[in-house]
Amino acid sequence: MCVFLINNFGDLVLNRLRAFTKYFLLCILLGFNLLFTINAFAEEEKVNKNAYNKLKVFSEIISLIESNYVETVKSDDMIEGAIRGMVKSLDPHTNYMPPATYKEMQVETTGKFGGLGIEISMRDGVLTVVSPIDDTPAFRAGVKAGDKIIKIDDESTLDMTLQDAVSVLRGETGSPINITIFRDSFKAPKEFTIVRDIIKVRSVVHKRYQKDIGYIKIRSFSKNTSSDLDKALADLEEDGITKLILDVRNNPGGLLNQAVEVTDRFLNRENLIVYTKGRSEEQNMRFTSNDKVAGVNYPLIILVNGGSASASEIVAGALQDLNRAIVLGTPTFGKGSVQTIIPLTDGSALKLTTARYYTPSGRVIQENGIEPDILVEMEPIKEIVENNDDKESEEKTKLRRFLREKDLKKHLKGKSSIEGKVEETFEEKEDLENIKLSEDLRKDNQLQQAVSLLAGWEVMKKMFKNLKINTSSSDSRISMN
Repeated sequence: MCVFLINNFGDLVLNRLRAFTKYFLLCILLGFNLLFTINAFAEEEKVNKNAYNKLKVFSEIISLIESNYVETVKSDDMIEGAIRGMVKSLDPHTNYMPPATYKEMQVETTGKFGGLGIEISMRDGVLTVVSPIDDTPAFRAGVKAGDKIIKIDDESTLDMTLQDAVSVLRGETGSPINITIFRDSFKAPKEFTIVRDIIKVRSVVHKRYQKDIGYIKIRSFSKNTSSDLDKALADLEEDGITKLILDVRNNPGGLLNQAVEVTDRFLNRENLIVYTKGRSEEQNMRFTSNDKVAGVNYPLIILVNGGSASASEIVAGALQDLNRAIVLGTPTFGKGSVQTIIPLTDGSALKLTTARYYTPSGRVIQENGIEPDILVEMEPIKEIVENNDDKESEEKTKLRRFLREKDLKKHLKGKSSIEGKVEETFEEKEDLENIKLSEDLRKDNQLQQAVSLLAGWEVMKKMFKNLKINTSSSDSRISMN
């Protein structure tokens, strides 16, 4: 009986001790949480108080300027300047757009706008040409991707915002503007005089090289790019192409949905094309291909350079990651951030960087760009030497492209000529067509390299088969199918 009481008493003490320990620990935990909550609240209160104080100072400064500045100043102008300074502190692509600028931007994406025909950005605080648009005043004047614009009409660009530079560069059609450019190959800055014009961007052009190599150049990603691409592909298919070159060199980008649509045209199954990551959940998006559009299965080479930016990098990066294309050229620009246009109540808008782009494999495009599979630097076109003998030689070289053996005096007759029946071969017909394109290849060694690779595709295919190397895998970048 005594033993029973002792045991019960011991159990009672032990249970009470356990309950006290739990209570004590709970009090500590609640106290910690309460302390944490108080600290967090205090920190938030501190931040809010600091922001309030700064806004108070801002209001005081406006009042002082209005009352004491040497000249009359409009409050609206000061506030707009303050907004511009605020967004300038973030990144080069975040911009405040007044109502007129916002309307102009909306026109831009339709593929028709006024200006010089260049895409510009800020690189290390310097106004830099991302790319000139083909067949525009800037392109014809000789402006190139990577050029640094240091002056616009004798005004330094050092403290200009990107939006300010765009506003200054655009103007009345037919009016001239002087821009001072520094290029790595220049010994000193050079001034270019360019006459503004209406910029009509034909986003997609196509040609055919040799008998079966298609060529498509996408100049920008505007609202009709994917449908224009469909038309180009249909035309080339009628011509019997079996290989394709996709050229996005000097393409500054454009609409994200069009980049996705274009990439989709070269894929046969559902694949991740690009995804974005931002601070908010709504900015985390994934874009995939679908089976609604029949994919193009031709061997594909994509041409890129330092002027390939944004949407161009999405296309090249996705098709490279998915082993669908060989990327040839030089590293791309490295503009891999997402800008969201947020309309404001007064008709203006905020262009705000909200996320980063990532390729299907998780590569960051921003700053890094896309590295080509085959690095081919663009060779400068050799200038014609101002010498009569050299001029004569150059002219003879040009003429030889149009002359063949049969055009020479006393040429030896071929068999068909001897028999009195001259047959124009398929190759001869093709030569007439290729003469028009030979100048392109002479001036463009990157394109030349791509054409050469595709021209030897069947030879490589046979060689790979003889070596018993599997080239039919959908995961093979160099698919020989």
